[in-house]
Amino acid sequence: MKSYQTLLTELDDKGIFTITINREDKLNALNKTVISELNDAVDEIYQNSAIKGAIITGKGIKSFVAGADISEFKGMTEAEGKALAQRGHDVFDKIELCPKPIIAAVNGFALGGGCELAMACHLRIASENAKFGQPEVKLGIIPGYGGTQRLTQLIGKGKALELLMTGDTIDAACAAKLGLVNDVVQTVELLDACKAMLQKITSMAPFAIAQVIQSVYAHFKDGINGFDTEIELFGKCVATEDFAEGTAAFLEKRKPVFKGK
Repeated sequence: MKSYQTLLTELDDKGIFTITINREDKLNALNKTVISELNDAVDEIYQNSAIKGAIITGKGIKSFVAGADISEFKGMTEAEGKALAQRGHDVFDKIELCPKPIIAAVNGFALGGGCELAMACHLRIASENAKFGQPEVKLGIIPGYGGTQRLTQLIGKGKALELLMTGDTIDAACAAKLGLVNDVVQTVELLDACKAMLQKITSMAPFAIAQVIQSVYAHFKDGINGFDTEIELFGKCVATEDFAEGTAAFLEKRKPVFKGK
């Protein structure tokens, strides 16, 4: 496995790859190095067949990611701002469109870029002390890593506009009520809860899981008909060995053994 300056990575015997942002003294704030290394770590998820699913989390119990490293923003030009935002979009889109499931284990603060990173993951499980928000307007800017779009998709336009324009922070219970997170657990149970969810998902047919992800996100792409995508990908699933195994196992009243083919 590759070694990183700002990340810790671990692959367990269940095929779960854990990426931990390791800047605890900075509340795991995102800087250019973190973004670059996240890109490389996500490439590992795509390329390593031993990886079945992944967890992204932050070091310690205080913070998942407390935002971007604001020190890098000072004196930035408009062109530099666009380039920074584009780089974030490229990496977070890669997370969102990954054919393998990725869960954000949100421990503590998930603000600004941290909230955006969590939203780019397929699912979000939060610790009881988690806090979410997009406070960028307090700095005179807007979210730049997809926050205006993904927050609206997850919780609806009205509430998203409220949080984006006030910069308010919400707790884990509120985030769960709004649909921003899938579950809230005690801090000590967070990683185990994420691993349990991933093990449940990865016990299903891998090709089918990948097509679920592709079909769902097709709905949000300009010029793409999500229903047409679903029809096409359903047909592809029917042609797989895993579909034959799944239907045979159902009829034979046994547990299927999927091979990802």
